[in-house]
Amino acid sequence: MSELTREQVMEYDHEYNQHPWLTGNIEATPVERAEGIYFWDYNGKKYFDMSSQLANVNLGYGNKDIIEAVQKQVEILPYIAPAYASGPRSELAKMLVDLAPDNIGKVFFTCGGSDANEAAIYAARTFTGKNKILSRYRSYHGSTLGSGNLSGDTRRFAIEKPAPSGFLKFFDPYVYRSKIEFKNDEEASDYYLGLLEDQIQYEGADQIAAIEIESITGANGVIIPPDGYMQGLRKLCDKYGILLICDEVMAGFGRTGKMFGFENWGIKPDIISFAKGVTCGYVQLGGILISKEIAKYFETHTFLYGLTYSGHSLACAAGVACVHYYSEHKILEHVNEVGKYFGELLENIKKNHKSVGDVRYIGLFGAVELMQDRDKKIPLVPYGYDEDAKMAKIKSLLKERGFACFGRENNLNITPPLIITREELRAAFDILDEVLTIVDNEFI
Repeated sequence: MSELTREQVMEYDHEYNQHPWLTGNIEATPVERAEGIYFWDYNGKKYFDMSSQLANVNLGYGNKDIIEAVQKQVEILPYIAPAYASGPRSELAKMLVDLAPDNIGKVFFTCGGSDANEAAIYAARTFTGKNKILSRYRSYHGSTLGSGNLSGDTRRFAIEKPAPSGFLKFFDPYVYRSKIEFKNDEEASDYYLGLLEDQIQYEGADQIAAIEIESITGANGVIIPPDGYMQGLRKLCDKYGILLICDEVMAGFGRTGKMFGFENWGIKPDIISFAKGVTCGYVQLGGILISKEIAKYFETHTFLYGLTYSGHSLACAAGVACVHYYSEHKILEHVNEVGKYFGELLENIKKNHKSVGDVRYIGLFGAVELMQDRDKKIPLVPYGYDEDAKMAKIKSLLKERGFACFGRENNLNITPPLIITREELRAAFDILDEVLTIVDNEFI
């Protein structure tokens, strides 16, 4: 536990810490402690953590099962190199493969989501012998060289000078903001899949190793694919001999009411990248689950991607505890039950506020999209790299009232810990309702 005072925490942070995704120095809120779905600053102010930090603290703070598992493991074996076998690493590997679809054979552990997607790129290119990887413009897959270029939002710009070869983008089915009025999900899916198939043909299917998507676009607005899209994407990949990689870093581990987001559409990816909810932020961990076919290939070919901390003992012990907790405490059932109420609250927000153009949600994975003119679908803020002053002010108003969340462009992402109750949701949404009333009256 740090012995620093509040003033020292703020001074040292301001002077020495480079924060990610932000311009210049910021006045970061100094956080002293956390419990359940809440955290407190050094002045004793309490905050609803309505984004689970970065959609990773799925089981909240102070979970005794996870804490005790890490404490026990640090005394037994805090670390062993990846070339060795260890109890937590072996146990978690089996647990994850058992959770995955029956085509999955093995897991490779990383330290987080970015390097999980690096590993996915490596595995796909090595297995297929092809170079091109297709991903979507509104996606975010990480900040390392490969995962950053796999990403489609503006955070990739800094590492595109020049960009590595083979990274190509296509548009996801963002039906709400489309200029085409679709009659139904089937029509929307057919349209976007048709565009993608044209692109596959023009790029050369024999050159494309994989298509990687977030099962549900996460940080860029919780964009949920229309029914039929994921099934159609799987068929396209099968038709052209292309691997399908599902990024489950944010959507995985119960966030949508399923263990993995893609399960909502009954498909089986060839590679699954994961992180965040596997350890709920208690220790860093990520990885990829690979199909039996790919795993068999690497029985006779060297897997030339590695990390010092791959399968870290403490992280895997935390992962084992988390996976047990999801099952023993029926977290998926809770998410599905409370998620219905979550959806009702979001729909009421949309009905009662003219600044709200759309709300999207599945399980406890939600977003509020703000509009300057919702009838004409004019967004509150333009698309751009730097955060707009309006959105920064809105998030500040929420935070002042104890509602902490993140979001990009004109979206507020609402992704609370999966243990949240109906009563806690109601109390948090009272704050959101109050702030959106201000937005209605003063921002549009």
